[in-house]
Amino acid sequence: MIEQNQKAWDQKVKTGAAYTHPVSSEAIQKAKEGDWNIHITVDRPVPKQWFPSSLYNVKILCLASGGGQQGPILAAAGADVTVFDLSDNQLAQDRYVAERDGLMLKTIQGEMSNLSSFTNESFDIIVHPVSNVFVEDIQPVWQECARVLKKGGTLIAGFTHPFLNVFDDEEEERGRLKVRHSVPTNSIAHLSEVEKNRWLEQNNTVEYAHTLEDQLQGQIDAGFSIIGFYEDDFGGTRLIDQHIKSFAATRAVKNGV
Repeated sequence: MIEQNQKAWDQKVKTGAAYTHPVSSEAIQKAKEGDWNIHITVDRPVPKQWFPSSLYNVKILCLASGGGQQGPILAAAGADVTVFDLSDNQLAQDRYVAERDGLMLKTIQGEMSNLSSFTNESFDIIVHPVSNVFVEDIQPVWQECARVLKKGGTLIAGFTHPFLNVFDDEEEERGRLKVRHSVPTNSIAHLSEVEKNRWLEQNNTVEYAHTLEDQLQGQIDAGFSIIGFYEDDFGGTRLIDQHIKSFAATRAVKNGV
């Protein structure tokens, strides 16, 4: 479903969907002055202490992070930024902000579980917003992150809690939380063949619900130690926010010296 999600995100940019809106020039100017934050989940910013006190010349890979959001802010704060994303239209948002506000950053199109564009130990930090929901197997993502990070490097990753995907979306829109699915699953597993084809023809993304074991132990198995954690939600815009947090973020350090 890689090609499906690539087409879907290209289309999302054209229609101005959420997570495709680039940051403002005002936010970039503040970042240049040292006043900045980024989000890798929906509402809560990443703690500043998860980053070095200075980002100057810190090599950061913004992984599956196109859209003109995290990458430009980090570049404005002084980092040496590479934005890697499946959707060229999303990467175009980063190039737009860079040109608009006089930033230096690189953009590379590719799939998050294949970072062959980069040599071993190329980066100090990887910033990976909620996006591994778009790949069926996330272990190769963690493995590639470990390969391209320097020893002692940091992986900052956001992801969805698996229980978010057990509820029926249509029932939630009607004001009811009804358990319908089992995890792991994906957004088309419960559809009939006709419904599935219609879903794909409408350029919808295919999203995968992963277990917490895959999200957390998967990082550990790849050679990381998890040293930071927080939870987030949709900012009060969804019914589920009244009951539990739907997202999580981890700070992990690559083992070795």
